[in-house]
Amino acid sequence: MAKTATLPPAPASAAGPRGDERIGRRNPLQTLLGRPEVGALVGAVVLFVFFALVSPTFTQPNALATILYGSSTIGIMAVGVSLLMIGGEFDLSTGVAVISSALTASMFSWYFSTNIWVGVLLALVVSVGIGYINGWILMKTKLPSFIVTLATFLMLTGLNLGLTRLIGGSVSSPSISSMDGFASARAVFASSVSIGGIDVKITVFIWIALVAVATWVLMRTRVGNWIFAVGGDENAARAVGVPVKATKIGLFMGVGFCGWILGMHNLFAFDTVQSGEGVGNEFLYIIAAVIGGCLLTGGYGSAVGGAIGAFIFGMANKGIVYAQWNPDWFKFFLGLMLLLATIINLIVKRRAELK
Repeated sequence: MAKTATLPPAPASAAGPRGDERIGRRNPLQTLLGRPEVGALVGAVVLFVFFALVSPTFTQPNALATILYGSSTIGIMAVGVSLLMIGGEFDLSTGVAVISSALTASMFSWYFSTNIWVGVLLALVVSVGIGYINGWILMKTKLPSFIVTLATFLMLTGLNLGLTRLIGGSVSSPSISSMDGFASARAVFASSVSIGGIDVKITVFIWIALVAVATWVLMRTRVGNWIFAVGGDENAARAVGVPVKATKIGLFMGVGFCGWILGMHNLFAFDTVQSGEGVGNEFLYIIAAVIGGCLLTGGYGSAVGGAIGAFIFGMANKGIVYAQWNPDWFKFFLGLMLLLATIINLIVKRRAELK
């Protein structure tokens, strides 16, 4: 009789639950490296220590308050932009949209002699409406968001300058500091809070609140799952029932909401608005998001990372001044940070996936 070959028993590690990678526990280090903001956090710590050693002024409480304020003016928009990039899209109109919002509130209130809060609410409708239009055109035409929002950028730039000059005969909005509601609006959007004798701008607290809300949405809600899904693979997300159109339009409207907040701050902090401002700021918001770990391909990133990216921007901007270096080198430094952060984020993500 022929003998039947007998296979040795399978190792327990392969047959048992430990061998099933679907239910295996991840290494804590792997989990940490998998976070999109890790690379930015390391960079922020290194940059902080560097400028602290170069300039003793950098760590003074007043200097830190100034750094946080500069970071917040980028970080408020970086929140909306980060979520949009996680959803797989870009918005190149954000810089001028902030100015459009401020001009709407200022000029409507002035020329129609209304309480300033009427203009503020109208500006909210306009800002969110611009975001809705961007998202609607994107979904309707299937054009890249780069093209759609570039067109919006050009149109808003022309409208800001053309309408301001046509209506008021000037390139800036009129002063509204004497109008009803200005004091209360300024208290909401452009006041300072004293902490230990140090005045901290209210935008810092608004920024922190927006980051907290955005993080909760991303990590704890169904909408957050939708954002990651549409950014990772739009067609697959649609196939499993994700409302792709509503999610993407909502993300653009969220960017518009952040633009409204920053626009109102600019208006009530400086009283008047120059209609030609804002051009180029859209790249600062995108840079903050990318430095913070948001991939250009979508589906990966965090609001916290965008906040760290904005903080890095604020430290670099003010640190160069405190170190008494030539500010002409700032743009070079910013570009270098962007390149290094992008490379580090990709390396960290790939290594985390391989572990």
